[in-house]
Amino acid sequence: MDLSVVVPIYFEEDNIRPLYEAITAALAPTGLQYEVICVDDGSGDNSFPLLKELAATDQRLRVIRFRRNFGQTAAMAAGFEAARGAVIVPMDGDLQNDPADIPLLLEKIKEGYDVVSGWRKDRQDTFINRKLPSMIANGLISRLTDVHLHDYGCTLKAYRREVLEGIGLYGEMHRFVPALASRIGARVAELPVRHHPRLHGTSKYGISRTVRVVLDLLTVKFLLSYATKPIQLFGKWGIYSMLLACGSGGAMVYMKLFANTSMNRNPLLILTAFLMFMGVQFITLGLLGELNARTYYESQGKPIYSVKERLNDPDEHA
Repeated sequence: MDLSVVVPIYFEEDNIRPLYEAITAALAPTGLQYEVICVDDGSGDNSFPLLKELAATDQRLRVIRFRRNFGQTAAMAAGFEAARGAVIVPMDGDLQNDPADIPLLLEKIKEGYDVVSGWRKDRQDTFINRKLPSMIANGLISRLTDVHLHDYGCTLKAYRREVLEGIGLYGEMHRFVPALASRIGARVAELPVRHHPRLHGTSKYGISRTVRVVLDLLTVKFLLSYATKPIQLFGKWGIYSMLLACGSGGAMVYMKLFANTSMNRNPLLILTAFLMFMGVQFITLGLLGELNARTYYESQGKPIYSVKERLNDPDEHA
C-alpha cells in the first residue's frame, strides 16, 4: 500500500460524499495503491450510515466507528494505527482541506523529507476566534520546540509511516507530531496548501481549545528536552533553590549577630526554610522522574535513539 488517507469525522453528514468524491478524483490519476480510513468519532447524525453506504461500493474506503466522541487526536491515532500505507496523510472531514494538494505533499516526501506539513497561507476563517489564537499558538510552539512552522494547526500533512511508529497521541498532541518527529531526527518541510471556507456544518474549534494546546505544549517541551534526563530540569532548580536558601540563611545569621535583629521578626527565616524545602522537593522530583524514565524505556524495550538505516549489518538479514 502506497498511501493511507486518514479522515476524522464528527457530524459531517453533508460533507462526506463530496469529500469522498474529491479524494477519489485527486488520487485516481496518480496510479497509487491507496486507502481512505474514515474514523467516525461518535457522530450523532447520518455520518456513519453514509460512510457505510460508500464503503459497500469501494473496498479502498475503510471505516472505524467509535462508541462515543473521544476527540480528534484519538480519531487520528486510531486511523494511524489501522493505516497500511508507506505514507500517511491526515486531513479534516469538513472540505476545508483540499484533497488535490495530497499529490503535492507526496512529491515533497519524494525529495527526502519525512514530514511535510501543510500551511494554510490564505486561511478562510474568522480572524478573532480562529486566526489570531492560531498565530499566537504557532509562534509559541515554534519558539519552544525549535521546529519553525507557520501552521501547526493544519491537519493536512504527510508522514512517512516509520516516523509515526512509537509516537503516542494524547490530548491535543496530533498538532505537535512534526515537533515530536524532529526529536528522532525526522526531516520536516512545510508546503502552502489551499484552504476553503466551510460550506456545511459548524466548526468544532474555538478559543477554548487554545488553553488545552498550551498545556499540551508544556508536555511536548518536556518530552523534547528532558524525557530521558528529568533530573537535569528539576535538579537544576533544586540546586538554585538551595543556593538561594544558603544566601538567605547567611543574611539572616549576619543580621542576628551584627544587627541584633530578632529572628521572630525576620522574614528571612521563613524564606530560608521555604527555599530549602523547595530545593529538596525539586531534587526528589527529579530522582523520581529518572526512575520513571528508566521504567518507561527499559520495561518496554524502547531505545533512547533512532536509527535511520544500517549498512553491512548481519542482524538485518536475520
